[in-house]
Amino acid sequence: MRILVVGAGAVGGYFGGRLAAAGQDVTFLVRAGRAEKLEREGLVISSPRGDLTLHEVKTILAGVNAEPFDLVLLSCKAYSLDDAIDSFAPLVGESTLILPMLNGMRHIDVLTAKFGASRVLGGQCVIAATLNAQQHVVHLNDMHAITFGELAGGTSERVQAIADAMAGASFDVSVSDNILLRMWEKWVFLATLAASTCLMRGSVGDILAAPDGKRVIENLLGECRAVAEHNGFTMGSDFDARATQTLFTPTPLTASMLRDVENHAHTEADHILGDLISRGGDAQKGEHGLSLLRIAHSHLKTYEARQTRTS
Repeated sequence: MRILVVGAGAVGGYFGGRLAAAGQDVTFLVRAGRAEKLEREGLVISSPRGDLTLHEVKTILAGVNAEPFDLVLLSCKAYSLDDAIDSFAPLVGESTLILPMLNGMRHIDVLTAKFGASRVLGGQCVIAATLNAQQHVVHLNDMHAITFGELAGGTSERVQAIADAMAGASFDVSVSDNILLRMWEKWVFLATLAASTCLMRGSVGDILAAPDGKRVIENLLGECRAVAEHNGFTMGSDFDARATQTLFTPTPLTASMLRDVENHAHTEADHILGDLISRGGDAQKGEHGLSLLRIAHSHLKTYEARQTRTS
């Protein structure tokens, strides 16, 4: 199976590197500068699950002719999706499958409109990783998992073939027969975490220690769940257990979106919060008609407007 990983950032570099180290035929679609650095230094991963330096990394630049790939792993930021599509579209053939690992749901609409629903899978990943100053991948905790499946649900031979290819790659792999529900569950959780930690400018533990902090998280979670239910996706008891454990236990946990704000970087506010709001109708009014989700989104858009003026 010929696998194209779009980019060699924290997420794509980690999962693509693990796949290549396991013997899979992996090529990274990167810019010229990144390709030169990978050729010179290799792909370096620092991880509690085992460090890795991958030499002789296969790369390709946008615009270079090549045979279509069997699988495209897509893990860019949502605001870079259009540019990413332009870069890998010429490498998509009749039998190519695209496995996106972006957050939210808008990218599914964009990808299916561009390539057709038959070429696009649903997917998500769970990992905390970043690039350091040397552009090495730094894996921040023990979690490293990919879940994927057919958008229409059920199981298929092609999905199982991908799972088999990933089986020896030293990260957790699972196939879901209801991947859209899994994606909505992650979206609800992530939107709650991002909205609360960005709005309150603190960790889950900081918020829970504040007056009415627990109610802020509870109300945001309720709003996000209501949007999911409005779209036909009801969270089950297993989601309740995970969300309760993570969102209502005092820990230093923050959303990566808060780290983006603190680093004066671009955020996925429109894709994680704005798109959720747009799909909710009247579902996210919030307590007394005041939507904390809308306030959090406006808060982040104010930040972005200020960044635009000062950049």
